[in-house]
Amino acid sequence: MSSFNLSFAPLVPPALLIALGVAAIAVVALTVWAGRRGGFARALGLALILFALADPSLVREDRDPLKDVVAVVLDRSGSQNIGERKAQTDKARAEIAKQLDAMGNIEARFVDGGADGTKLFGALNSALADVPPERVGGAILVTDGVVHDIPASPDALGFKAPLHAFVTGHEGERDRRIELIEAPRFGIVGKDLTIVARVLDSDDHGEPVVVTLRRDGELLTTFRATPGATIRPTVRVDHGGPNVVELDVAPLPGELTTLNNKAVVTIDGVRDKLKVLLVSGEPHAGERTWRNLLKSDANVDLVHFTILRPPDKQDGTPINELSLIAFPTADLFGRKITDFDLIIFDRYSNQTVLPPVYFDNITRYVRNGGALLMAVGPDYATEDGLFYSPLGRIAPARPTGKVLEQPFRPAITADGEKHPVTRGLPGADSSPPAWSPWFRTVAAERLRGVSVMSGAGDNPLLLLSREGKGRVALLLSDQMWLWARGYQEGGPYSDLLRRLAHWLMKEPELEEEALRATARGREISIERQTLKAETKPVTLTAPSGATSVATLASTSPGLSTASVKAEEFGLYKLSDGELTALVNVGPENPREYQEVVSTMEHLRPLAEATGGTVRRVGNGKDDNIVLPRFAAMRESPLYGGSDYVGIKRTGASVVTGVGVAPLAIGFIGLIALLAGIVGPWLWEGRRARG
Repeated sequence: MSSFNLSFAPLVPPALLIALGVAAIAVVALTVWAGRRGGFARALGLALILFALADPSLVREDRDPLKDVVAVVLDRSGSQNIGERKAQTDKARAEIAKQLDAMGNIEARFVDGGADGTKLFGALNSALADVPPERVGGAILVTDGVVHDIPASPDALGFKAPLHAFVTGHEGERDRRIELIEAPRFGIVGKDLTIVARVLDSDDHGEPVVVTLRRDGELLTTFRATPGATIRPTVRVDHGGPNVVELDVAPLPGELTTLNNKAVVTIDGVRDKLKVLLVSGEPHAGERTWRNLLKSDANVDLVHFTILRPPDKQDGTPINELSLIAFPTADLFGRKITDFDLIIFDRYSNQTVLPPVYFDNITRYVRNGGALLMAVGPDYATEDGLFYSPLGRIAPARPTGKVLEQPFRPAITADGEKHPVTRGLPGADSSPPAWSPWFRTVAAERLRGVSVMSGAGDNPLLLLSREGKGRVALLLSDQMWLWARGYQEGGPYSDLLRRLAHWLMKEPELEEEALRATARGREISIERQTLKAETKPVTLTAPSGATSVATLASTSPGLSTASVKAEEFGLYKLSDGELTALVNVGPENPREYQEVVSTMEHLRPLAEATGGTVRRVGNGKDDNIVLPRFAAMRESPLYGGSDYVGIKRTGASVVTGVGVAPLAIGFIGLIALLAGIVGPWLWEGRRARG
């Protein structure tokens, strides 16, 4: 296709050319006014001179037409997997491609959107990023109509062409969902937190619905809520680390999906000041080891008593001369015992300071969820030892009556290599362990729990056991202070005692039997901690109810892991038949599931402002679709009618060749210029002679 136009390249500045033109007009006007002949000839000559100074050229452009670009964005968000929408989208894509191809001279660009929420206009901008605005013939969205990045005005689109929206789904869809308004992310262990939410129902008749509250998969309570009204359930932060809280509303008959009937909140439990009661039965070399370790932790609130003068000691000192503080047994082991997170008895023997009723209180405290550590010395082997008090009912080991006075290096047992408290202690990977020896241990017979360290003669040295809801640890030696003092380079006393205290206080990372799962993107990392010889496969239940099985591989003693790619966003449940875990993949409450009823109203204002249309493609209750015919149109305020949608023909083209023919230069131009000047002069001379 060729086109012609006239081009000028003046040989003098434009202002001078204009001035010469004005002067020429004045000369011609004076000639005519004076009544002299030859005015027309002079005007022609002057015009030719000005024309030559303007340097005109005839320009020929050879052009090839460019294809009009039409971007088609397909909504691939999670809500598009509901019902027949995915099938409708795929069928619409095929039909759109067919019709655009039949129109000819159109470049159709198909792009998927909605991976991060339903943000389709970001995908549209990416599809047209390299296209000049004048080449855009239109844009088409295939979506359920719930889009989260709709521009405020057509100017933000960056092109002037129609936007059409083809909406999937069907009229009359129903859905019920629960919406979080306020959800805490952190909480203090043992404290209650309030979650603010509401139930929304597209088929609301004002009737209360049933809401279920769970924590870590455990049912806490059920209650009734009126749709649209704010609800404020409270939940207690049960433990440190992630506490997964679920709010689940009863499904609506015939609703689109139940995936948004559940709201998930992950609350990270943090401990406030840990209250520890340390009771030392007598002054000894290792007493300050416990005190120094506990006082070095700013999160520990320590109460320490050392019994310097038991009641049975009679030395004749008058009472009014004693400066000792009376042991507040009634407060500490009676009314306030539940205030403590951990109780430690350090070389305490049954000295009648505590009557049996207080030992009974401690036993109940442990069984109700408390923690007890007994670090014993030679007295444990005698009738005055703690085993022969009511605490013997929860003690992990029974003394044999012998105290072994011989050097030995504490060793990690086979179970200890698997237990998080003792696994990987610095120096434990050599034989014998690379730490200093101890010289005394109490011989005992294990009754319950697990022995994680052994002493002289392979006797148990450190035992851990669970008792009811609580935990008990028993250290059968008073020689830990040798490591703390650096005797023969010491040993990992700080790591061991800190892990021991945290295990007693139920820190999730130190559980010996645990199933954990974390998600990063779509990747679920599974970790199984166990003391058992065999690790069972883990079954994963997706939000939709689909199940899959993961086989775990051992990575270190007691620890097995696996990695699984999640196909869905939402809350996954993991189980190996004994333990369960919950993990949320993607956003806790994805935006694409917060509103799933298809609608034409969200996109209508923007589409109509561009001259485009919004219409449903669904036909009935199945995945059949009906699309209008596509029509090519010149620029128009409206691109669509009842049975058609318009695609703008832009007429864009690219120049492939240019030809330039000067009009006032060369032989022809010279002859014309001379004729215009000489001709009038000759004509006037002839007239004068005549």
